[in-house]
Amino acid sequence: MVKFNKIIILTKQIASSLLKDEKPKALESSDVFSEQEKEDILKRLTDESAIESRLDLKTKIDTKADWKILKSKLVVPKKTYYWHYAAAAAIVLGLVTTTYFLKEHGLNKNLNSPIIVDNQIEPGVDKAILTLESGETVALVKDVKYAAQNVVTNGEEIVYQDDNTTESTTQDVAYNYLTIPRGGQFQVTLSDGTHVWLNSESELKYPVHFIKGKPRLVELMYGEAYFDVSPSTKHNGATFQVITKQQTIEVLGTEFNLKAYKEEPNVFTTLVEGKVKVSSGHKTKNLIPNQQAHLNIETNALAITAVDVYNEIAWKEGVFNFENKPLKDIMTVLSRWYDIDVTFEKKDLENQKFNGSLKKNYSIESILTIFQSADIINAFEINKKSVIIK
Repeated sequence: MVKFNKIIILTKQIASSLLKDEKPKALESSDVFSEQEKEDILKRLTDESAIESRLDLKTKIDTKADWKILKSKLVVPKKTYYWHYAAAAAIVLGLVTTTYFLKEHGLNKNLNSPIIVDNQIEPGVDKAILTLESGETVALVKDVKYAAQNVVTNGEEIVYQDDNTTESTTQDVAYNYLTIPRGGQFQVTLSDGTHVWLNSESELKYPVHFIKGKPRLVELMYGEAYFDVSPSTKHNGATFQVITKQQTIEVLGTEFNLKAYKEEPNVFTTLVEGKVKVSSGHKTKNLIPNQQAHLNIETNALAITAVDVYNEIAWKEGVFNFENKPLKDIMTVLSRWYDIDVTFEKKDLENQKFNGSLKKNYSIESILTIFQSADIINAFEINKKSVIIK
């Protein structure tokens, strides 16, 4: 556990150094790896051909030229945002943790063997259900294209294009729903240019066209979404509003993460860039970057705290990032992504804490083995889509 915590701290330090175009001194002074392992990690981080190869695999998050920054020898921009850091950390994480766990598993021969009866568990994929105004549903899956008037999808993202030849009125606004099942993820670009990433088990309601001159209103019915909002300056000053669970978020143009799962009593709004105003009942709070609003929908208590933004948005960069999280909460997150049912053989296992980052394309068996190596669990059993933690 202690060693793995060192890996997470080391990953963040290396990513920070690379973004500043500095030598990763934390890696050089680390006692976790041998000198040969350090050389190998550094070579793979800085080799041009290796960078190009990783860039090809990571095109999904090329939304803020973050990969261009990494490609140009990782020179720090004038204004470094957390999505730059998240992108760099995702690269470093894959290299550092892989090296570490190969090393650990090679040395540790005493792990309890898992019981695998019939493993039918796969990592999540790009998929969603689009519900049209008429009630018709369309299954959206990777590599399958769909197109209709002013809307097109490539199986990973659905894009609505604004038709400037007509002006929407309150009488002719049509709404669509985008539903992400367990084991899925998807993206949508709304007609105003706002980009939304939707996590597993989420649903977003939005207009096909926004009413010109009126607030741009969408509703997160449940789940988790990351919003990159088109600025109000591009829409005659019209604000962007998100409604969810007794709460309204108003923005002018910003990036924020919103988590409001239907079985959970709390709503979390995390600001990455810009400003947002969070309102619930008679309470209103303004957020600045690196702050999170926490709304308890049972008591209507609304509080603001400072957070590590990367922990909150890593999911959209293909990474699970857990900072001192109880295993029960971690398995709740994993159950949505892998579409699994989880049972704890002993109650006290639910409270075991874990610090670490895990790539979302890892198999569930690999992740559970990591938990074993970190002394979080003793053993596990997989039977079809069920997991028993021991």
